[in-house]
Amino acid sequence: MSVVRVPVRGGELAVEELAGTSEPVLAIHGISSTRRLWDWLHVEAPDLTLLAPDLRGRGDSLDVAGPASRAQHVEDLVAVLDARGLEKVHVMGMSMGGFVAVELAHRHPDRVKSLVLVDGGFPLPTPPGLTREALPTVFADRLARLEQSFGSVEAYREFFCAGTAPLLDPADPVLQGYLAHDLDESGRVRLSGSVLLDDAADIYFGDQHWESLRLPVRWAHAEWAVGEGSAPMYPAEAAARYAAHTTTAVLVPGVDHAGAIMTKPGAVVVAGLLAEALA
Repeated sequence: MSVVRVPVRGGELAVEELAGTSEPVLAIHGISSTRRLWDWLHVEAPDLTLLAPDLRGRGDSLDVAGPASRAQHVEDLVAVLDARGLEKVHVMGMSMGGFVAVELAHRHPDRVKSLVLVDGGFPLPTPPGLTREALPTVFADRLARLEQSFGSVEAYREFFCAGTAPLLDPADPVLQGYLAHDLDESGRVRLSGSVLLDDAADIYFGDQHWESLRLPVRWAHAEWAVGEGSAPMYPAEAAARYAAHTTTAVLVPGVDHAGAIMTKPGAVVVAGLLAEALA
């Protein structure tokens, strides 16, 4: 594991390189996640070289000061590419990371070779009556993590699997490492609630630029949102509409949003899309 610090506005971003034999792929995690999200993918495809930051307000980048937005994350990620001497890369994003990836390609098309989006990136159906003031209710399970101190990774795992990701295997050692990275020494989750809500507001209420993209886009979307049988994040009609704008679109059956990357079936699908892009 190689972790470097990249100066950005408000502090330094922690960036890990998961070494492989491929050209580097910039990997952007989701709204309440960290760079360890990509561990499942690296287990299934160790040949991939992944450049994976903890975005501001999360994990080892928790203390980067200032508000968040897709535009700010894009600025941070361009600094990462510059620090690494990378002119143009394939970019992958999961959930909110997909929206940031689209914004990066929109603002800096000369820096992005292609996009791989995992259950994100395309506009989400907005719940009726949703307002900025109601976002804490939408993300109540994430924000609830911040209100307590967990006595162990196992205690945090029980909380996490009960709400956010009920279909994950609690005995998965990759999940154990992922959750351990979330916690500080006192058992508090390293996630800024204000940053999460800033990002959520931008995703739901900010301008979307996916229709401006002029590069290959590959997209994987999950069968369910949270738990077996739940409505998907992208209903069939929306999925069909967005799939028409992609090079490849794949429905990942039998998984929910988290499982689209945090399971073997999800990681295998994403690895296949990346192999296609890199070829």
